[in-house]
Amino acid sequence: MFPSPTRGHFPFFFVAACLLVMSTVGVATGGDSGWEFRLTPYLWLPALEGSSDINRSGLQLPDGTTVGPVSLNASTQPSDYLSNLNMAFMAMGEARKGRWSIYTDVLYTSFGNTETKVRNVTGPDGFHASQVERKAKTDLSATVWTLAGGYQVIDRSNLALDLMAGARYLTLDSDLKLKVQGSADRLSRENKVSLDQDGWDGIVGVRGQMLFPGTQWFVPFYADIGTGDSKLTWQALLGIGYQLDWGDVTLAYRALSYDFDSHEADMTLHGPGLGVSFSW
Repeated sequence: MFPSPTRGHFPFFFVAACLLVMSTVGVATGGDSGWEFRLTPYLWLPALEGSSDINRSGLQLPDGTTVGPVSLNASTQPSDYLSNLNMAFMAMGEARKGRWSIYTDVLYTSFGNTETKVRNVTGPDGFHASQVERKAKTDLSATVWTLAGGYQVIDRSNLALDLMAGARYLTLDSDLKLKVQGSADRLSRENKVSLDQDGWDGIVGVRGQMLFPGTQWFVPFYADIGTGDSKLTWQALLGIGYQLDWGDVTLAYRALSYDFDSHEADMTLHGPGLGVSFSW
């Protein structure tokens, strides 16, 4: 269902990201302040939504009409995949020296045989197969890794802001088992659609936090956008946090989206997350 990415953009963005990170470390080590580190294990429970044009011809409707190819729009909720979760690992890390920083975020999740809601099956000229019963299950394994270097352009008592640039890697191995059936059992077919992806994207963005002097509360924010092996990828986060002696606790809403080159395919993960940061 999703296209296999090309790798023509990968060397430029990955080399640029590596050079940026190395220059960041080189400049940072010349500063007067010492290194500061931050590790944030977190739990993110996103809904997964995706759509794509698929070559699914010969779909017969209850009135006898045959259409194809069709577009598929589907979603999976945390309540559907938590009981089928095989493994998950999520963590962010930061190393900072003066105004310079290195930031990374690693997300891995794997679940199987999860009920998936197929919201729309659309045929040629925008035809909606509303009279067709759709049943689907998803097996998914995904890794998303972000690595970036940043420079702090604002450091005030009520606001801290970093500009950053780097790269994001996505590997996605997923199968969607789709059963389409018309009324009165006119049609009953089961297809297995592959959703595999593997590619790199260069990204630029901002991250930081709004502070409330005299209190322990703060508002973290993050936004990036990029391209490369995908047509477009973006990520955004906004939350509320509370500072403690050893770190902080943050509750946030996060969204991560990909728009792929072929088949008009896209994928978006969005939902709440809870993180606990340790600083030293």
